[in-house]
Amino acid sequence: MATITELKCALRETLESRGVLGQLKARIRAEVFNALDDQSEPRPALSHENLLINELIREYLEYNKYRYTASVLTAESGQPEIPLEREFMANELKVVEDPSARSVPLLYGLLSYFLSSREDRGGKLFLRGSASAAATTSKDSNTIPGPES
Repeated sequence: MATITELKCALRETLESRGVLGQLKARIRAEVFNALDDQSEPRPALSHENLLINELIREYLEYNKYRYTASVLTAESGQPEIPLEREFMANELKVVEDPSARSVPLLYGLLSYFLSSREDRGGKLFLRGSASAAATTSKDSNTIPGPES
């Protein structure tokens, strides 16, 4: 007869091989977050840039079936429950897509563009802060706006 330890190991291996264990852990984390989330505390205003960034991330997470992670992102960030339309996102980002690009998240296309065009600029990409982030940055021109900006 199998011992408790052997049964635990067999159960763990079965759940891992089916891909269920990771989903269960993610679901538990999401439920714990929801239980601990203080709904009475107002969320900070969601800037236009953060709305777009969060939506790019949510599209990526859902595409890769990280649904619980996406649900925590939505709840924690104050992102609208209903996703933004892809066409709206592409217009806001001034992106033109060919039909084949629509099968993957916009984030993949953006990354592909920057990885392929980086060589044209000597391997480096010049970044500027956004208008809203730049307004809150210190006077030191070497400072890069961070998440706290």
